[in-house]
Amino acid sequence: MGVTSNKVESLPNTTTTTPISVLTTQPLEIHKVSLPPNKTTFQSIKQSFSEFFFPDDPLHQFKDQSPFKKLILALQYLFPIFHWAPEYNLKLFKSDVISGLTIASLAIPQGISYAKLANLPPIIGLYSSFVPPLIYAVLGSSRDLAVGPVSIASLVMGYMLRDQVSPDQDPVLYLQLAFTATFFAGVFQASLGFLRLGFVVDFLSKPTLIGFMGGAAIIVSLQQLKGLLGIIHFTNKMSFVSVMESVFGKTSEWAWQTILMGFFFLVLLLIARHISMRRPKLFWISAAAPLTSVILSTTISFIIKAQNHGIQTIGHLQKGLNPPSANLLCFHGNYLSLAIKTGIVTGILSLTEGIAVGRTFASLKNYQVDGNKEMMAIGIMNMAGSCSSCYVTTGSFSRSAVNYNAGSQTAVSNIVMASAVMFTMLFLMPLFYYTPNVILSAIIISAVIGLIDFQTAVKLWKVDKLDFLACMCAFFGVLFISVQMGLLIAVGISMFRILIQVTRPNTVILGNIPGTQSYRNMGQYGEARRVPYFLILSIESPIYFTNCMYLQERIMRWVREEEERIIRMKDCELKCIVLDMAAVTALDTSGMEVLSEMKKALDKRSLQLVLANPVANVIERLHRSAKTWEVFGSDSIYMDVEEAVASVSSLLKYQP
Repeated sequence: MGVTSNKVESLPNTTTTTPISVLTTQPLEIHKVSLPPNKTTFQSIKQSFSEFFFPDDPLHQFKDQSPFKKLILALQYLFPIFHWAPEYNLKLFKSDVISGLTIASLAIPQGISYAKLANLPPIIGLYSSFVPPLIYAVLGSSRDLAVGPVSIASLVMGYMLRDQVSPDQDPVLYLQLAFTATFFAGVFQASLGFLRLGFVVDFLSKPTLIGFMGGAAIIVSLQQLKGLLGIIHFTNKMSFVSVMESVFGKTSEWAWQTILMGFFFLVLLLIARHISMRRPKLFWISAAAPLTSVILSTTISFIIKAQNHGIQTIGHLQKGLNPPSANLLCFHGNYLSLAIKTGIVTGILSLTEGIAVGRTFASLKNYQVDGNKEMMAIGIMNMAGSCSSCYVTTGSFSRSAVNYNAGSQTAVSNIVMASAVMFTMLFLMPLFYYTPNVILSAIIISAVIGLIDFQTAVKLWKVDKLDFLACMCAFFGVLFISVQMGLLIAVGISMFRILIQVTRPNTVILGNIPGTQSYRNMGQYGEARRVPYFLILSIESPIYFTNCMYLQERIMRWVREEEERIIRMKDCELKCIVLDMAAVTALDTSGMEVLSEMKKALDKRSLQLVLANPVANVIERLHRSAKTWEVFGSDSIYMDVEEAVASVSSLLKYQP
């Protein structure tokens, strides 16, 4: 026996109609559309609340468990370390030690460099690579996330704070605002997780985030020309034009010794990065390159007495562990709003990056990361960090990639990394005295250059022009206006796209696939045929107050165009409009009023309007609205399009 296959193919569109007799040759039983079971108001609210805040049903594991088992499960849920710690063994520890030491070799130079990017003392970068990873190891659910300062959050914090407070003229106030902003970032992040409002960070769509991060990466790289060229007087502005004017307007300050050393190590770092990208098994080359560059440049600087040749060095770094900074948190004064605003912006950016990185590597190892728990872990980590001389931290993509490739098995790799940083702060601080500032600029450039994702931008152009436009707007907004405005543009474009999709939903005309009882989009299926006397439309969106008037206008336009086509083609007169409601997942009172108005308007024109395939929520709303139910009645609502066509067709046969 053969089986007929309806393949999805590109066929020329046609306006050929399927004879109505073909659709009604076999008697078809018409089913009544059932109403969902009655629920009390409390039950409805409870279900909606549960679906909104607890789609993953986190409490399911506690069902039918003993009190002691519930206690254990609760501890494992709140502190993921209790989940894997009982099964931890020496083999796992060996892997974590190797990966921890590997990412420490990357975290130490990056921590110092990113603190410089945020206009903070270099030691703050090391502090931020010690306490936060320890806290995340206890609270975090990702096995591969390597925690520490990141470039974009550092850049945005430095830009937003420096816009109103100079780190050179008032370093104490600047430091207070940095810690306070970090505290508010943590409060914001933890609140999103506790209230299960993680969807807020999703308003930064991936295309706009790619554009924003690409533009920010270029700005970060251009800002490092100050250190790479040895320029002393440099602009504080972040726009492309301002930076270029400062670079070429200060050519007299260029120092050839600094340029030579800077570009040598930059090329070395980029070559190491390229090798590791081409051959992932050689990941350790790019991981070790920054620390190796620091050691080599420091040695050269010491031997040649670099300061005598115009090469600036880091200088003295304080030995010891993180001093407490709770007394530096400022919750009053003229700059409180600045700290809150900076905290929220950097909190969103770091949260978006951290969760995205965690989920990326979790998918590679086939385990799940709980987004809300991650938000609470990152938030608590930043709140605690603000009280221990740390600034905003999150999961870094570059360090996490190294951690993953090095074979990390659990969050113990973060503990090992933090231990290596602790050892450095206790015993190795004097060794950084002769480290040239230019090497920090080279490390930052080599790290952020990977944020410029040309391949994804090209893919966006091929797949979705609107996504590409959003990406480019965010990119050029950062590049030519400012980082803050670029971020606002990115969020604005994401919101605008959502508004377009909500207020301008798609409607398509359906046709019958010959030889079947299936109705499909005629724009997609070239073999689909119109049904005489019928206009079958599919609404591919919920019907809300934001789009109901547009839908009314669009449906009436479909009717007008169909009547014009019928006159032009001398086809069968239009008798019935069928609305396929399968994709209408929700319907509010404004939507019901519009449906009622359309029904009455079409009745006056001797055109019948029927609904097909309404979901439970929609049919329940229609039934509760006595006015709308009276207008339509159960005779105008069908279980699917096939039954609607069959039922109305049988009535048309008996009309004179």
